[in-house]
Amino acid sequence: MLVGFPAGGSADVVARLLVDQIKAYASSMIVDNRPGAGGRTALDALKAGASDGSVLVLTPGDQITLFPHVYKELGYDPIRDFAPVTTVCTVQFLLTIGPMVPVQVRTLADFVEWCRANPKLAAYGTPGTGSRPHFLGAALARAGGFEFVHVPYKGGAPAIQDVLGGQIPAAINVISNALPHVQSGSLRALATTAPQRSSLLPQVPTMREAGYPALEAVEWFGVFVPAATSPEFVTALNGIIRVALKSDAIISGLAKQSFDPAGSSPDDFTQLIRSDTDRWGEIVKSSGFKPID
Repeated sequence: MLVGFPAGGSADVVARLLVDQIKAYASSMIVDNRPGAGGRTALDALKAGASDGSVLVLTPGDQITLFPHVYKELGYDPIRDFAPVTTVCTVQFLLTIGPMVPVQVRTLADFVEWCRANPKLAAYGTPGTGSRPHFLGAALARAGGFEFVHVPYKGGAPAIQDVLGGQIPAAINVISNALPHVQSGSLRALATTAPQRSSLLPQVPTMREAGYPALEAVEWFGVFVPAATSPEFVTALNGIIRVALKSDAIISGLAKQSFDPAGSSPDDFTQLIRSDTDRWGEIVKSSGFKPID
């Protein structure tokens, strides 16, 4: 199972949980980390891989539905080159603020007003340029009518550290990066992006509840095989993975990462990819972002 990120990261942890649970069906399966190019290296390898079921990939959705709008050229076509097997899990994003923002700012509405009143200070950190949090911040600024400077970092943790240190006022990140700091009171959580509130932070409203339904979004992780793989194999693998996703080991392991188990049919996954691709294409275009080399 190819993973486009280093050992120890979230994608790697999810892949190892999954491989451990399906070894009864594929005893020789291992996790093969191919970090590089924001996860694209593993997808390039999948495209070149055999279609006999011996090679598959676990990847976040960014590399499938967002990157076609972020990069001028990809080494793969997500629709043409890969066959979707199933979603594995989802994780939502969280908007947090830190000590740079006055303590009386407690809600998203308060923060939007603060940003309008302090345009030279209003900024947000994300895991990087071209990420979903990047474009969620841009969408929030457009919807709220304020300037919001994007500050990209190399990963979510450095962005959170700068919010904690008062270098920037806010960050948008996966919930797991900010959760311990919200629980300790070091950061204030303003809104989550999933359709429903997080069980980890039930007191925090969703973006929809806060008046910004267009910012509803989650990151999903899914399994893919080369496009020429037989439909019979895809169906069989889908069934094996969806059974594994119901195991206590995977459910508890995902919970430690603040992830929720998913699971979908290949057809439903294909539809999700197409709708996600169209939606994020509009979001990226509306932001004024110019595709990069």
